[in-house]
Amino acid sequence: MSLKPLGDRVVVQFEETEEKTAGGFVLAANHQEATKVASVLAVGQGIRTLNGDLVAPSVAVGDKILVENGVGISAKDGDQKVTIIRESDILAILG
Repeated sequence: MSLKPLGDRVVVQFEETEEKTAGGFVLAANHQEATKVASVLAVGQGIRTLNGDLVAPSVAVGDKILVENGVGISAKDGDQKVTIIRESDILAILG
């Protein structure tokens, strides 16, 4: 991974799921789930408080997370399509 996120940003890769109806029709993006599952590829060092203390991120590389659909900025890391999100956009860590 050549991308190194800064601050509270996290580089993730969404799990590609193609939503189909029982009849085999592919659903449009606006009809898909409101959340997506992603794998954490890289994590920033965290953010600093007003006192200068560093608050470490809550996620680590390799975690599976739940994120709202449509958040983040898409980027390419070599041949890999990734998304850069803020830690605050993460809804949950999947166990």
